[in-house]
Amino acid sequence: MKRLLLTGAAGAMGRALRPRLAGLAEILRLSDIADPGAPGLNEEARICDLADAAAVMDLVEGCDGIIHLGGISVEDKFSKIMQANLLGLYNLYEAARAHGRPRILFASSNHVIGYYPQSQRLKGDEPPRPDGLYGVSKAFGEALARMYYEKFGQESALVRIGSCTPQPSNHRMLSSWLSYDDFAGLAACVFRAPRLECPVIWGASANDAGWWDNAASAYLGWRPKDNAEAWRAEIEAAGPRPAPDEAVARYQGGVFIDNPIFQED
Repeated sequence: MKRLLLTGAAGAMGRALRPRLAGLAEILRLSDIADPGAPGLNEEARICDLADAAAVMDLVEGCDGIIHLGGISVEDKFSKIMQANLLGLYNLYEAARAHGRPRILFASSNHVIGYYPQSQRLKGDEPPRPDGLYGVSKAFGEALARMYYEKFGQESALVRIGSCTPQPSNHRMLSSWLSYDDFAGLAACVFRAPRLECPVIWGASANDAGWWDNAASAYLGWRPKDNAEAWRAEIEAAGPRPAPDEAVARYQGGVFIDNPIFQED
């Protein structure tokens, strides 16, 4: 691949993934609404507001693949989520359609299905049960990607990220954790697979306590290597398990269940 676009490159995930993605393309194009920092060897950087259709059209030109991390990643006011996660994603897909339909890895979220109980193992074809406006925006994104695949043949990987952090830090993450290395390994499979189509992929490492079944996307060849179990003793020593009636212990969305709907000013 000649050029891979990474949106959201100034965020925590973007910064961590930069060096891990370097081998996927000759040039890594970094983009964010904030300054993604000085580009390194074989990198180029652009500041871009995803809500600006013309700017996104220019951003995508010349790219052979896109990893889309950009947008609002927490619960927030609808006006902010709408601009970044709805309008911004639409602009990205329109730009991809105009520039040869490069494959897209769309960073969706477990919050699309946040109201499912932790006792239920999910395959990825269940109806959405979002736990807030952020989760709704990711359900919209998955639907938009599916429409672009059905109507225009735009291939996308819909990666429902669990908890992508340097290491798991609480009891819930023993099930939902995704290591940076496993995310990078997934990205490699997405862009190298002979066919992609538009699968839902659970973004979690090989956690013994995992809730999600990736059998439907096994054809991509992704085999996560890390396991949150390695931190179980440390997490259990740090504090007791949440009470069974707490949202963080009942629902897959965890604390997002308790988030309020943020009011507009």
